[in-house]
Amino acid sequence: MGRFAKFGLVEAPILLALGLVWKLGLDRATGKAALLAAAILVGALLALVGQTYQTGADTFELFFAWALAILPWALVARFAALWILWLGLANLAVSLYFSTFGGWLGLMFGTEEQLWLHFALNTFGLVVWEVLAASGADWLRERWAVRILATASGVCVTMLALIAVVDSGTRAGASLLAWAAWLAAAYAVYRHLLQDVFVLAGGTLSVIVVVAAFLGMHMIDGEGGGFLLIGMIVIALSAAGGYWLRSVVVAGESR
Repeated sequence: MGRFAKFGLVEAPILLALGLVWKLGLDRATGKAALLAAAILVGALLALVGQTYQTGADTFELFFAWALAILPWALVARFAALWILWLGLANLAVSLYFSTFGGWLGLMFGTEEQLWLHFALNTFGLVVWEVLAASGADWLRERWAVRILATASGVCVTMLALIAVVDSGTRAGASLLAWAAWLAAAYAVYRHLLQDVFVLAGGTLSVIVVVAAFLGMHMIDGEGGGFLLIGMIVIALSAAGGYWLRSVVVAGESR
């Protein structure tokens, strides 16, 4: 099969999907689903171009170009799934850039700096998403998308806190402060303003993980007693967290 035939096999579904978008419109779920399919196929087309012509581009450039190409569609469509795809591509581009060059503009950055960048990107996306949703953008009120962003942000800041606990460096204080600030903000927003138990459960799990890591660093002495005590503390924290989350759900149902 020649190169143009291969391109045709990928481009034809993209044109078909865009034709469905033009016919159905972006106000219907089927039209938005067709645009999402076209956005995914754009990545396949870019990968085929790179494979066929051996451009020598790095992998992160593929995902960056993919995100850049579908950005106008994401802006026009007002479709939560398409924006989640775009943010996923942006995160992948950042990860692959670090794995290729080890830093920003060639500077040697490590895992901690990469986590900071992912944390900033996903937290910014989460804040903008919630602000726009609160200002009247109904299509942004799908909670599954918010929870994905909150999970990504929470995982990054929890990893930073774990690094600070295990290997206390010069930025350990900043990492722990960012973790504490994230927990406080999540509690204030998702307990009193929006009440999202999923995000609160994620914050509870983050506290348990970081506390367990801290105790493991300072209480493990090679004997079984330390492991037993940490296990009991983790069980107690888990039970207390479950009880608190249950009380939040009951309080929400009673309103």
